[in-house]
Amino acid sequence: MSLLIGIVGLPNVGKSTLFNALTKNKAEASNYPFCTIDPNIGVVKVPDERLEKLAEISKPKKIIPTVIEFVDIAGLVKGAHKGEGLGNKFLANIRECDAICEVVRNFEDNNITHVAGRIDPEEDKETINIELIMADLATVEKRLAKVSKEAKSGDKELIKLKKILEPLKALLETGKPARELNIPDDDKYLVKELSLLSAKPVIYVLNNSSQAKVNLNWDGELINLDIKQEEEIAGLEEKEQKEFIEELGLSDSGLNKLIKASYKLLGLITFFTTGPDETRAWTIKAGAKAPEAAGVIHTDFEKGFIRAEVIKYEDFIKVNGEKAAREQGLIKAEGKEYIIKDGDICHFLHS
Repeated sequence: MSLLIGIVGLPNVGKSTLFNALTKNKAEASNYPFCTIDPNIGVVKVPDERLEKLAEISKPKKIIPTVIEFVDIAGLVKGAHKGEGLGNKFLANIRECDAICEVVRNFEDNNITHVAGRIDPEEDKETINIELIMADLATVEKRLAKVSKEAKSGDKELIKLKKILEPLKALLETGKPARELNIPDDDKYLVKELSLLSAKPVIYVLNNSSQAKVNLNWDGELINLDIKQEEEIAGLEEKEQKEFIEELGLSDSGLNKLIKASYKLLGLITFFTTGPDETRAWTIKAGAKAPEAAGVIHTDFEKGFIRAEVIKYEDFIKVNGEKAAREQGLIKAEGKEYIIKDGDICHFLHS
């Protein structure tokens, strides 16, 4: 399952530095706008302490975490929806993402210029959001004009789409994102093809120059990070990372919190397989049924699905492995309608 989170923001706010810290890849991070013209894509493992605990019991040859992908997208500027600052190219890159991680600057540094000449997180956040909303408005207006003519034929699908696009256009005109429009789940497919930017789920990263936390009433989860410090932590060996984090009086790195929050933002859960060969975490959308989970491992497993043998993570840990879980009746046989739960340990039987 390949799902992308686009890292967006104004130039010089810390996007590429955040990307470097997340992926340990050295995307160029220079003090000038548009230094990142082609998006950098990095695969990032999702921290999950459960994986290590399962491996302690199963003693596998390999441990494989689940991952998500982050895309470092060059800085947007005011007027991007009109093509300013290579805006069309960058908006297209965002359109390909499943969710947005918006980095907002809240640090002073005379050596790193701010495109607006001042530090104002609220204004910076609004600048980016308005660009996404205005780009969506142009898309919706164009589609609505076409649908309004075509709906005169009496086509029920087109009439339904017109009834969604009209309030959506009105919402965008007020400067509010498309995600605020309550569209019934059964009708969301009608606007999915538009790939609206402001409909994507969003998480905000406020880049502070210290551990100071700032609370802002924004329309998404807000994570305070000292991105430069996080990059330094990420560059250490794993043992040194833990020691440094403890010295700071923290339970986890800010990056790990961001990765976990991003994973949740995408509506993802994790299930596991474990044994002597490997202990592995797998990604699936929340609400997925057992055959779909089997298909994540191999498409043939979904086609020939018979049943799933499921152990709850807590039970596996409590009784110290599969053998005891089976003896104590803690392994449940589940059919095609079973909805996979986060933390389930699964073995799929197939034809």
